[in-house]
Amino acid sequence: METLPGPRTPCLEDTVARMLLLGLVLLQVTGASGITDVVAAYNLTWKSTNFKTILEWEPKPINHVYTVQISPRLGNWKSKCFYTTDTECDLTDEIVNNVNQTYLARVFSYPADATDYAGEPHFTNSPEFTPYLETKLGQPMIQSYKQVGTKLNVTVQDARTLVRMNGTFLSLRDVFGKDLSYTLYYWKASSTGKKTAKTNTNEFLIDVDKGESYCFNVQAVIPSRKVNQKSPESLIECTSQEKEMFLVIGMVVLAVIILTIILGVSLYKCRKVRRGRGWKEGSPLNAA
Repeated sequence: METLPGPRTPCLEDTVARMLLLGLVLLQVTGASGITDVVAAYNLTWKSTNFKTILEWEPKPINHVYTVQISPRLGNWKSKCFYTTDTECDLTDEIVNNVNQTYLARVFSYPADATDYAGEPHFTNSPEFTPYLETKLGQPMIQSYKQVGTKLNVTVQDARTLVRMNGTFLSLRDVFGKDLSYTLYYWKASSTGKKTAKTNTNEFLIDVDKGESYCFNVQAVIPSRKVNQKSPESLIECTSQEKEMFLVIGMVVLAVIILTIILGVSLYKCRKVRRGRGWKEGSPLNAA
């Protein structure tokens, strides 16, 4: 009579192998989950005004941090903003060394415990950036102005930059030279019709109508550029011929008052001296 085989009892080796396989799968899943938490940066954007330059990107980190690197074209990479949770990095100190150079930056994404991270991090490159050609021009300021008769003189104050030479911060004029010009927009205070004047220096001297008050503002311009040619317009300033007339009249009146006081004091002293002499001539001693 043939004996039927009974159910097989799993051997110890099979059980151990299955447990190891399951552990390996769980480890891979856990590792994959950790990798997906590290998101590569995107939307890298240069923000630069008067050479103050900041690189911005997205997204806000959750379980990761960022490190930024910057390099001139065909140069060496330099790390900045190490393991930061910010989404911007100030790179001004690097680009002001040579504002005519073209720069490239990249943003690395690391796990939050990145200090001992040995894997290959995600990174994203920025667009190229040439400060001299692309930094925006800041809003200019009017340093002084004066209207005398039929002449209006306006002086523009050059903005200071963070570009240095021999330890001194340079102005926009120092950096751009004749590439930088200014446009003056001016109009009668009683009218809305604007006129324009341009200069490659910081001085305007224009003809205006005598006795009329004028309003004006200025704008910095780099005509040779393809982008970011113009700055925002400055705040509006206005002359006032009435105020100037009142000032002149006031000065004349003040001069008349001072002269009257001086004459009055002089006459008083003269009378006092005369009275003194008269008293001496009429005294008993002189009579004897």
